[in-house]
Amino acid sequence: MNEAPSAAPPMGAVAHSDGTAFRVWAPNAEAVHVVGDFNDWSEDADPMTREDDGCWVVDLPHAAPGHEYRYRISAGGEVFSRIDPWARAVTGSVGNGIVTAPASAPEDGFQRPDWNRMVIYEMHLGTFNRSDPDRPGGFASAVEKFDHLRRLGVNALQLMPIQEFAGDLSWGYNPAHIFAVETAYGGPEGFRAFLREAHASGFAVLMDVVYNHFGPSDLDLWRFDGWCEDDKGGIYFYNDPRSDTPWGDTRPDYGRPEVRRFIRENALHWLSDYGVDGLRFDMTLYIRTISGDEGSQDDALPEGWSLMQEVNAAIAERFPGRIAIAEDLRRNRAVTEPVEQGGAGFGAQWDAGFVHPIREALIAPRDEDRSMQAVVDALTCSGADDPFRRVVYTESHDEVANGQSRVPHEIDGDGPAGWAAQKRSALGAALMFSAAGIPMLFQGQEFLQGGWFDDEVPLDWDLDETFRGVTRLYRDLIALRLDRVGDAAGLSGRATEVLLMDETRKLVAIHRHEGSQDAGAIVVFNFRHEPAEEVEIGLPAGGVWRLRLNTDWDGYSPDFAGFPSGPMEAEEGERDGQPFHGRVSIGSYSALIFTR
Repeated sequence: MNEAPSAAPPMGAVAHSDGTAFRVWAPNAEAVHVVGDFNDWSEDADPMTREDDGCWVVDLPHAAPGHEYRYRISAGGEVFSRIDPWARAVTGSVGNGIVTAPASAPEDGFQRPDWNRMVIYEMHLGTFNRSDPDRPGGFASAVEKFDHLRRLGVNALQLMPIQEFAGDLSWGYNPAHIFAVETAYGGPEGFRAFLREAHASGFAVLMDVVYNHFGPSDLDLWRFDGWCEDDKGGIYFYNDPRSDTPWGDTRPDYGRPEVRRFIRENALHWLSDYGVDGLRFDMTLYIRTISGDEGSQDDALPEGWSLMQEVNAAIAERFPGRIAIAEDLRRNRAVTEPVEQGGAGFGAQWDAGFVHPIREALIAPRDEDRSMQAVVDALTCSGADDPFRRVVYTESHDEVANGQSRVPHEIDGDGPAGWAAQKRSALGAALMFSAAGIPMLFQGQEFLQGGWFDDEVPLDWDLDETFRGVTRLYRDLIALRLDRVGDAAGLSGRATEVLLMDETRKLVAIHRHEGSQDAGAIVVFNFRHEPAEEVEIGLPAGGVWRLRLNTDWDGYSPDFAGFPSGPMEAEEGERDGQPFHGRVSIGSYSALIFTR
C-alpha cells in the first residue's frame, strides 16, 4: 500500500492559541493569498509561502475561529478564488470556508452494539421529519422522532450523506466539500448535538461517505490551482479516461499521495473529531474499477483497492469496534476479507444476493413464479464464510427509487392498504429479521410508506397511526432478533440450516442457531396465497417449540386472518436428516417464528 506520511503537518485552517495556521496544496500556483473577513477580504494582505511539497502556508495571528476565508490562487495569468478543500465548516456549497476551533469526540461511554446484534435504520435527514415546506429537515427535527425509533427498537442510525453538497435538497451523493457538514441540516454543531442525543438514546450513528466521485456541481476542487490535462479536472482527479464515472467526470486520482491523504484523513475525521460509530462507503465498485467490470484486468483500479485497504487498516487500528460497510453489490468476498489477507478490510457489505431475489419473490404477481431455491440461497448466504459480513434488506434509498418503488407499492400499484401489499411486505420483514446478516430497514418502511423515495417528499408520519399494527410487527420482530424477550438468541447466530424447501407448496423452513440447539429458532415461511396445514418438518431437538410470532396475527392488521397456528410438538423419528419431526400449520403469505 502507498502509505501517506504519518507525521505530515495538518492541512486546512488550524486554529491555535496565537492565531490560525493555514496550509493548502496548490502545486501549480504561482502565488496564493488567504482572504477573509479578518483582513477585510484584502487580496494581498496575507500572502502564503510555498514549500517544497507544493503546499502553501501562513500563520496569521489575526485569524480566529468563526472567521470566514478563501484562498486566492494565481496561476498562468489567471486568478482563482477557492474554498479550502479541508474546510471543517462552510457558509454554503458556494460560500466561504469558516475557521473552526479544534475539536475531538467526547468520551460519552456509549456502548456500540456487536455487529451480529445491530439493526440499522437508514435515514435521509432532509425528508425523515420535514415539517417546514420551505426547508429540508435536519439534525434537530430528526431528534424529535427518536422516541419513535426507541420504541421501534433499532440500535444504529445510518445517515445518507451529510457532507456539504450542492443546494439544500439532495440525496447527498454529490459532495462539494467533504470535510464540512451540510449547512441546511444544521452544520457541525447540529451534527454534534445529534450525535449526543443519539448516543444518549442508545443509537449508534453510521454515516455515508462518497469517495467514488466528487461533485460534480459546486466543486471548487475542479482545476483547483488552474492546472489540468486533456480538459479534465486537475490535481484532485484523474486526467485521463479513468476520471469517468456514472455520476460525472470527477473520479479522484487514487494514485496521488496528496489525494489519498485527503480521502484517508476525511474518513478518520468523522470517527475522531465527531465520534461516529461507523462509515458506509458509497459504491466501492467504482473505487476499485473504472466502469464496473470487475472481470477485466484493464478495468481495475489497483490504487483504489489499496486506498480502501489503507483506510480500513487505519480504522481497525485506531478505532477498534467501529464498522466500515461497503456498498459494492457484487458479493465479492475479498471486499470484506482482512487487509492482511489481501482483502479490502470492510466489516460488512450490502448484499445484492439477498435483496434482489427476496424482492422478486415478494413482488411476483403469481405464486408459481416465486423461487424457493432463490429464497433459500438468499437466506443461507451461499458463498460467504461469515454471514455477518453482509447487510440484508428489502428496501434502501436505491432499491425504492431509480424506477423502483417501495415493496408494498411494487406488490400493489394502488398503495400499501391492499391485503397482498400488507401480507407480503410483512413476510419480507420476517425474512430480513430472520436472516443471518445485519438487518437494515429504510425510513418509513415500518409503517408502509408507499411510492418511491424522493428527496423533496417528506415521510408521511400519519401512516404511523394508520398502520400502527404493522409498526408493532416490526417492533416485535426486532425484539425477537435482539433476544430482548429471551430464548431467541438463535436469530442472531451465524448458522442457518434448511429444514424444508418445497417448490410446489411454496414453503421454506430454517433453523437459526449459533451451535446450541437450545438457543435455536425455527422460522417457517409460506409464499402462497392460501394456508398450508399439517406440514411435517424435521426438527433438531425434542420438546415443545413455542410459537413466538405469527405475522398473520390480526393485531398487526385488521385485514389479516389470524390463522390459528400453534406450538410444535417434536416427536421422535428422523425427518430430512433431523432426529425429530413435528407438524405446523401456517396462514397465507405468512411467517412463523418458534423457539424451544
